[in-house]
Amino acid sequence: MLLPTVYMHFKSRESRSRFVADRFKEYLTESVLDVGCYEAPLRDLLPSVSYIGVDFAGKPDIHLDLDQAGRLPFRDASFTAVLCIDALEHLENLHAMFDELVRVSRRYVIVSLPNCWCDARRPIARGKGKFGHYGLPLCRPDDRHRWFFNLTEAQYYVQGKARERGLGLRELFVTEKPRNVLLRWARHLRYPGARYQNRYSQTLWAVLEKNTAQAPA
Repeated sequence: MLLPTVYMHFKSRESRSRFVADRFKEYLTESVLDVGCYEAPLRDLLPSVSYIGVDFAGKPDIHLDLDQAGRLPFRDASFTAVLCIDALEHLENLHAMFDELVRVSRRYVIVSLPNCWCDARRPIARGKGKFGHYGLPLCRPDDRHRWFFNLTEAQYYVQGKARERGLGLRELFVTEKPRNVLLRWARHLRYPGARYQNRYSQTLWAVLEKNTAQAPA
């Protein structure tokens, strides 16, 4: 079954942050923790909330190497919403950090995961080219993806973690570059079902919600 699709292409981190601030505004109230914030553009886009950004580079409020951190430096249920946008795939400790997002959230956890197959399929099929966050550069990069997965696997992971932690799934959808309707139709015919989204959808987005027993007042 195909996930709902929002046709959107982010040309910069800032445009992605504007999408996040607008698309999830009903959840981003009172207090927000932005894990993997980098330059923290959401700080200015969410002026009415108490915002804290965490990262090892950029302009975070708290500098923290997430891949080395065993725990986030906050008490349980410290924030109304916890964001982690296109960051988990950079961490070797992805599974432990996901649990930390849930622990410090009082109500919502909002995550996005990339569909790595989407960017990789064309250069692999052509036998030339490269795609970001992988490869073998001459010098060790400061940051890179630690995981290579498709959209189906990302969906399986998020839904499985939701069941494991007793979380509700308020939203689960994908973003995809806007394309001509006839082209999309032809691609759906050639690659039906999940095959289409594994090839062409760029990002999985999820809003997870704690139930009342998990979310103390």
